Amino acid sequence: MQAHSPENPMSPPYLNGLNPPQREAVETLDGPVLVLAGAGTGKTRALTARLAHILMTGRAYPNQILAVTFTNKAAGEMRERVSALLGGQPVEGWWLGTFHALAARMLRRHAELVGLTSAFTIIDDDDQVRLLKQLMEQENIDTKKWAPRAMMGIISRWKDRARLPSDLPPHEGGEAAGGKLVQLYAQYQARLKAVNACDFGDLLLHMVCILRDPKHADVLADWQRRFRYIMVDEYQDTNIAQYMWLRLLAQRDGAAANICCVGDDDQSIYGWRGAEVGNILRFEQDFPGAKIIRLEQNYRSTGHILAAASGVIAHNEDRLGKTLWADADDGEKVAVRGLWDGPAEARFVAEEIEALQTKGWSLDQIAVLVRAGFQTREFEERFNALGIPHKIVGGQRFYERAEIRDALAYLRVIAQPRDDLALERIINVPKRGLGDVAMKTVVTHARARNLSLYDAIADIVETDELKPKPRDTFRRLIADFERWRGLLATMAHTELTAQMLDESGYMAMWQADQSPDAPGRIENLRELVTGMAEFESLPDFLEHVSLVMENQSRNDTAQVTIMTLHGAKGLEFDCVFLPGWEDGLFPSQRSMDENGLKGLEEERRLAYVGITRARKRAIISYVSNRLTYGNWVNALPSRFVDELPEDHIEVAAESGVYGAGRSSHWDSSGFGGSSRAATMAQTPVVATQTLAMRQSLSDHPYVRGDRVRHDTFGAGTVVNVDGAKLDIAFDKGGHKRVMDSFVVPLEE
Repeated sequence: MQAHSPENPMSPPYLNGLNPPQREAVETLDGPVLVLAGAGTGKTRALTARLAHILMTGRAYPNQILAVTFTNKAAGEMRERVSALLGGQPVEGWWLGTFHALAARMLRRHAELVGLTSAFTIIDDDDQVRLLKQLMEQENIDTKKWAPRAMMGIISRWKDRARLPSDLPPHEGGEAAGGKLVQLYAQYQARLKAVNACDFGDLLLHMVCILRDPKHADVLADWQRRFRYIMVDEYQDTNIAQYMWLRLLAQRDGAAANICCVGDDDQSIYGWRGAEVGNILRFEQDFPGAKIIRLEQNYRSTGHILAAASGVIAHNEDRLGKTLWADADDGEKVAVRGLWDGPAEARFVAEEIEALQTKGWSLDQIAVLVRAGFQTREFEERFNALGIPHKIVGGQRFYERAEIRDALAYLRVIAQPRDDLALERIINVPKRGLGDVAMKTVVTHARARNLSLYDAIADIVETDELKPKPRDTFRRLIADFERWRGLLATMAHTELTAQMLDESGYMAMWQADQSPDAPGRIENLRELVTGMAEFESLPDFLEHVSLVMENQSRNDTAQVTIMTLHGAKGLEFDCVFLPGWEDGLFPSQRSMDENGLKGLEEERRLAYVGITRARKRAIISYVSNRLTYGNWVNALPSRFVDELPEDHIEVAAESGVYGAGRSSHWDSSGFGGSSRAATMAQTPVVATQTLAMRQSLSDHPYVRGDRVRHDTFGAGTVVNVDGAKLDIAFDKGGHKRVMDSFVVPLEE
């Protein structure tokens, strides 16, 4: 990192190389401080230098500093860095770690105040679900309808907000667990205390309860006196319980202690798991007289990339405000590419990567960052076809995901009923009430007669070997498979798969699941159906999957990284591809429907994070048509594309593709050698859609309040007009953004 000002030969070594705002963050030790650290601005260096400075100036001993990180890895790295800054001497006795680790350390000293002993056990996720399931069964609550893991997720979210059972109205959980979820929460907490245990949420919850209880004012005062300095990293990601714990510790004698929080409100992207961006936004209100220090000099990206990211995030209203800049040259403008459809987008990205590779770019420094996990399939397929080494980071490859393996197992049994491994995988998925006794009876019969599991079931249901209930269940299952197999002769394999997922109850199982990852699993299943359309038959598709799985062995060569935008936070690459920038996909329609403006602003912060992962090149792409669940769906460029500042982007789109209000053309050379003719020849051309996309953007007949009808979404009311785009509140389809040419006036 370059120094921003001449070095002072008398400065300690750990201050050398810091720019003025970084140095100010290190040396401002008295009172509350908020360091707004933009992406790539060297905040880790400033944070570790601040810790070293406190120790070297004798302001505090290590055990008088509370330093909070979000991961154990970050805590370990901070410990090593501070030790290195202090000449390699170890730093012992300090309070450095994650929220949960530090809270657990405190709780062991005061466990008796919440009915535990200091030897309490911390149970893991599986034990939590198992315990809750036992309690649900005791209350005769249907654990098939109300999945214990989903119910545990709701309880955990209550704990993240520091809410005890006594803080909740009896019916706070709505219909969840038959309206008894608050009651179950209370029973769950009582059971944990009875066995001297707590879960991860309890670590902070119990400490918050102790520290805010007037009966234990002496405990709070003791901890407040102990910590002379409090430092918190990634403050924008704190939840309510973490926030309350910090505030309690940071208030002393009615005044704010020496608390320094480091974070970036523009990178708060974890609202779905409890993070509250409001914690960092109201820092000055929580700690009057706080000093705000902005780290805005970026050491990662080029000028055009930073300007593009800043242009997008400036549209958020709830932010403290900062503008990133760099001493580096402007570099290449951010490329914005409009493609006809998903396959064309995957071809474009793959060919661009091949072109970069021929120019000497390392695949390790190239990333494809998607908004949703289902998007990875088309890129995986294309990279496999071209032999481009790649890896999925933070998740499994598409065909390795549990829900995809389950769906494939159903399809394998349809295609080949004697596939025992496939049938064993899904015979009780979703739950069909087939117990160990019934399964053992079938397996014993199969082995005795040397039959496949399928044939053994078909055989045994005609006897009285099984009790009536499992016999009927097995009979219906075999009948389903026989019917689906028969439909292969008259129905497209994509339609059959969609029907099978519905009739088997597998899709309904995930639709009823309230866990955070359930919507993503449903999207993956829909993408599976979409991907099958590329193959002539079910056997062709299953053979393709088998070959893909066989070829996905470990590869030690340089690889392109494919991952979600959420997983990419904190990482950086020379070149970043950002596909799927379409309204409804990004920003996510589900996020906007569930959280309104707050959800939209978090999606915009995600766009900011994505762009700022790039050092040298950022390529954004969108398509006009996506094949979704076997149906072609019109797509509009993301509103974030329109928010990119024109001076810092270079826009091009295929013929007939909506150009986001800017000039749309392909230059004569194409991009990375891609063939426009090949692209258009391999994708369906819908004449009415193409004409609509070419219509004038300035002449439209609709105003706010008009009633209109859309072929897909039905009737709705126009709530906003943005050029040719209409924001419509559909009567049954929620809020959508569509082109005005795809609706007609509704006469009522």
